[in-house]
Amino acid sequence: MRRRKILQYLAAGGLSAFFAVFLVWPVYTVVAEGLNWTMLLEIFRSPIYLEGLWNSLAVAVVTTLLVFLISLPLAWLYDRYEFPGKSWCNLAIMAPMILPPFVGALGFQQLLGHYGVVNAALGHLGLPGCDFLGGGGRFWAVCLIEALHLYPILYLNLVTSLANLDPALEEAGRNLGAGAWYRFRRVTLPLIRPGMFAGGSIVLIWSFTELGTPLMFGYNRITAVQIFNGLSELESNPLPYTLVMVMLAIAAALYLGGRLAVGRDGASSLSKGIAGSGARPLAGWKRWLPGGAFSAVTLLAVSPHLALVLTAFSRDWYGSVWPEGFTFFHFEQALSNKLVVPSIINSIRYSLLAMAVAVGLGVLTALLTVRWKLKGGFLLDLLAMLPLAVPGIVMAFGFMGMSIKYSWARTLFDPINNPLWLLAAAYAVRRLPYVVRAVSAGLQQTPEELELAARNLGASGIMTLRKIVVPLIMANLIVGALFAFSFSMLEVSDSLILAQKSEFYPITKAIFELSQIMGSGPFIACAFGVWAMLFLASALGAAAALLGQKIGAIFRF
Repeated sequence: MRRRKILQYLAAGGLSAFFAVFLVWPVYTVVAEGLNWTMLLEIFRSPIYLEGLWNSLAVAVVTTLLVFLISLPLAWLYDRYEFPGKSWCNLAIMAPMILPPFVGALGFQQLLGHYGVVNAALGHLGLPGCDFLGGGGRFWAVCLIEALHLYPILYLNLVTSLANLDPALEEAGRNLGAGAWYRFRRVTLPLIRPGMFAGGSIVLIWSFTELGTPLMFGYNRITAVQIFNGLSELESNPLPYTLVMVMLAIAAALYLGGRLAVGRDGASSLSKGIAGSGARPLAGWKRWLPGGAFSAVTLLAVSPHLALVLTAFSRDWYGSVWPEGFTFFHFEQALSNKLVVPSIINSIRYSLLAMAVAVGLGVLTALLTVRWKLKGGFLLDLLAMLPLAVPGIVMAFGFMGMSIKYSWARTLFDPINNPLWLLAAAYAVRRLPYVVRAVSAGLQQTPEELELAARNLGASGIMTLRKIVVPLIMANLIVGALFAFSFSMLEVSDSLILAQKSEFYPITKAIFELSQIMGSGPFIACAFGVWAMLFLASALGAAAALLGQKIGAIFRF
């Protein structure tokens, strides 16, 4: 017993060391370099930087409101009613997540650009066109495409929270004469606050710090893009560090504010599994309405994806409602482009290594905190979940700062000459929370008595883990690994910032560089994006099939 405790504390020490180097130190580097009062005053005196901060906050707030407007009605319909096609709804909801929003922006530009589909349709109807992506239109375009990408995160959390409510509570309110709206406001909403906070916080912080989408739309008056544009001055100018530190402070304030406003007094109730499902069937034509709502939202959400696919296959699509002919030429060009195949190989290398690190550390963290209940283990769980609250751009900037400031860090991960370990570590840290939550959910659903029985029969701890625990949580392990690998393949902030030379570009950096080439560049980027979309769709489909409705737990703080 004592030997096992010593091994557990040694494992906890190793985890703590990893978190210190690859999580705490990058954040510390940003804060230490950015805590410059002269630079802070310059930021808050500069109308350009203040405008960037206000625009970032406005994008975050508007995007989160749009996500709530989309997700809450859909989650309520799914929980309350039985309707045709319900079993497919959760899978359809995942469809917007099969492509990073900055890649989807390519499709969105084809739809709403000056010579895009909508303006071409308006011209055919004899109506004047509109510059949807010019001036203030860019702001709304960024908010809309981010909301259409992020609403599944909140929806999955809300569905899980609603599924855990006891329908008898609402029935009691109905018996006391409370109307439907009153019951929803006074009974349902307070009880699903934890789910609202879990999903809403991720959406708020994600949209506040999103780099790829505004960068692709040319929306430069936003903090994330201003930070990205300051990379070239990193060694001589502390201002980018200070701007990153301000972003980190605001992100932390948004998280804490959301927790106080939404997460406090989170109530719990009896499981619906005890009281039985409260969903009721709809009669007549009404039974098609929930499915119609899901179909309409899904169609709107995947419209950039559809436009991306059509652009990739089109001969030409300029100023017309429909492409003028179809071809495989852009896919052939993509294969022959010097950026494409090497970037695929690079992404596979980075992501496989990141997956191995994330799965190993995630399993160890979950075992220490859920199964072995190590004293102080909750701190390890908190550190493992911290990357969800720390913006990706902050982490990427911290890694870049470490490689510049510390010689040992430059030896360990060199963003110029060999960023393999740097990108793998950055990807692993960013995806570790998904692995921890997936494995923790599996351990919580696995009876501990089976392990105790094996130990009583003389099995060692390693054998028990290998023969009992791992087979029982294999589905959760596979889901965690799928998320770690697939989202690492399409990581945006780390890839755009940390990959400096073209020979080391991952997929997302290659797509961005291709999209900036005049002429056929956007078409080749779209063809490349189609491959990325198919890859992530396969991974998410497999994860949804393995976890079903419980997949929402992956996106919880």
